[in-house]
Amino acid sequence: MDYEQRFRAVVDGVRDEGNYRVFADLKREAGRFPHAVNFRDGEEHPVVIWCSNDYLGMGQNPAAIDAAAEAARTYGVGSGGTRNISGTTHLLVELEKELADLHRKEAALMFTSGFVSNDATISTVAKMLPGCIIFSDSMNHASMIDGVRRSGMEKHIFRHNDPDHLEELLAAAPADAPKLIVFESVYSMDGDVSPIGKFCDLAEKYGALTYLDEVHAVGLYGETGGGISERDGVAHRVDIIEGTLAKAFGVMGGYVTASASLIDAIRLTASGFIFTTSVAPPITAAAIANLKHVRAHNELRIRHQERAATLKKRLADAGLPVMPSETHIVPVFVGDPVRCKAATDMLLEQHGIYIQPINYPTVPKGTERLRITPTPLHTDALMDDLVLALTSVWKHLELEIAA
Repeated sequence: MDYEQRFRAVVDGVRDEGNYRVFADLKREAGRFPHAVNFRDGEEHPVVIWCSNDYLGMGQNPAAIDAAAEAARTYGVGSGGTRNISGTTHLLVELEKELADLHRKEAALMFTSGFVSNDATISTVAKMLPGCIIFSDSMNHASMIDGVRRSGMEKHIFRHNDPDHLEELLAAAPADAPKLIVFESVYSMDGDVSPIGKFCDLAEKYGALTYLDEVHAVGLYGETGGGISERDGVAHRVDIIEGTLAKAFGVMGGYVTASASLIDAIRLTASGFIFTTSVAPPITAAAIANLKHVRAHNELRIRHQERAATLKKRLADAGLPVMPSETHIVPVFVGDPVRCKAATDMLLEQHGIYIQPINYPTVPKGTERLRITPTPLHTDALMDDLVLALTSVWKHLELEIAA
């Protein structure tokens, strides 16, 4: 078999569909976000980033940078091992206490990424419950889907954010079977929010555990940044809350919070936690600094929401097809992968605006879009530039603009 030919065929197939992905070569500059430099065609080009998941710009927080530098000098740049073999630094212990407190849970457990925390925890929890049946929202993230699949347990997919359909499936399941309901709070591509309270009602009625991914909500919602579950006053009703430090907290790493016994069971049995080197001290120290800062500064969340609302209105007033979103996610509909890529190429090359095209498989075919994520640091002047640039690109590509 010609292996290389097979690999080329896969790549060519993706390219023919218009879904070939090109990474923007960027140099983020601490202190100047969302301004950055794009390396393209052997030259440096100034750009403004409009698609970062660093939702609050905390990646450049001076206190976090100082904490990371001091940790590197004090601890070194690596953790030295897995959590079980010399890699449980005191900083990790402190961070897990902070995360448990954020969600008002007994304990927390750090993972190397949000993908791993979802995959490892969902699969491990389900395997610990013989005969477990998993009920998963149809729009769940790939990491959650992988965790469900890896568990090997029976699964049922309920229609997105549909408590009635979920109840139909729960009612049809054996009453004595262990059950796990898996869903997100904020869905990252559409910006919609799940009915957490209603899902908790059903979990209590049918004896199920609840697993909530708050990745795109932690730091951004709730009085102290505990997410949608804190905002809605239902965090205490959710059994497992998963989150990340890579978005609103501006660093990297994933985590889960739950009861002490559940966290201990995951710690002892989840291969994605056990068999990998732990998060490095500089990252951990920066995460602690940013977590404390974001929790204490609700004005960041207020400003963030205002910026998102302002941008949505400006785009809509210009006739651009802003998709409905009740959160900070601002999706602009294109509906074609080739023109979606062309639009972002024009924005980058002609206007110095970087927005990554969102095509299949991240979103369903026919729903291709630009996913814009304004931060507290995106000014009115930058919004003016963005609206003018998008309007120009839309007209050039003959995309629909409302009258």
